[in-house]
Amino acid sequence: MEGQIKQFLSYLEVEQRCSRHTVGAYGRDLRQFNAWRDSDDCSTVTPGEIRAWIGDLADGGMETATLRRKAQSLRAFFHWRQKTAGAPSNPAADIVLPKLRKHLPNFIKEEEMEALLDTSHDTFAQERAHITLAMLYSLGLRQDELLTLTDADVDYPGREVRVTGKRNKQRAVPLPDQLAEGIRHWQEVRDARYPQLERPAALIAGPHGHLSKTALYGVVRDALATVSAGRKSPHTLRHTFATSMINNGADLDAVREMLGHESLATTQIYTHLSFNELLSNYRHSHPRARKDE
Repeated sequence: MEGQIKQFLSYLEVEQRCSRHTVGAYGRDLRQFNAWRDSDDCSTVTPGEIRAWIGDLADGGMETATLRRKAQSLRAFFHWRQKTAGAPSNPAADIVLPKLRKHLPNFIKEEEMEALLDTSHDTFAQERAHITLAMLYSLGLRQDELLTLTDADVDYPGREVRVTGKRNKQRAVPLPDQLAEGIRHWQEVRDARYPQLERPAALIAGPHGHLSKTALYGVVRDALATVSAGRKSPHTLRHTFATSMINNGADLDAVREMLGHESLATTQIYTHLSFNELLSNYRHSHPRARKDE
């Protein structure tokens, strides 16, 4: 089975253009199932075996979201076998798992974000934190998208930033004048600190080039220490970007394009979030609503 797993992962990476994180997760899931089953003959896998494996994982306390991904990993693998090896059926096709609870995204209040971005930033660490917050909040980037940006991706004359998203799909997002000035200033600060960087330089850089995810998370977490949001992460700033856009009247499809969502349904969660905020304000402000409490 290991040989077929490697072929499948290559198919995901090359033909489906899946991210390295997706490929890695699918590979771990498939190898974990293979080890649990203790057999290399994937042609004899049954739905009952898959249900038993998922059941064992669930009994061990694994979260529903992870269980669903593991089932999807098997479903995708056996579907690939049907297409490439002529397997007669997909034993994972009818595996049913509980639906995920939908959690509304966490976001930061606009006034808190504006106050943070208006704070003075004199040291190198403060400069890097400031431009990191400004780019995540102003452009709605995923953390991976920010981390892979280089100077070559910033088009000052065209006033846009070229972003490489999931499945290596590229999109252009508008670069507002104030952010453009902030990036230019940051590049000067960065180059004075790290003149040895390879060119084109990583936009948000450390001494050896692109920051790691862990380092970026630390920068954002520390910079957001004073805000009221429960979670203080790069993704919280992406949620904040989307929520601010929709609350201020942006077209939903335009927000979808800027976020790099394939489906409008993914973007629509922010309309529910906006309504929730509206409802909360109504219940706390309107005299007729307060009577119901």
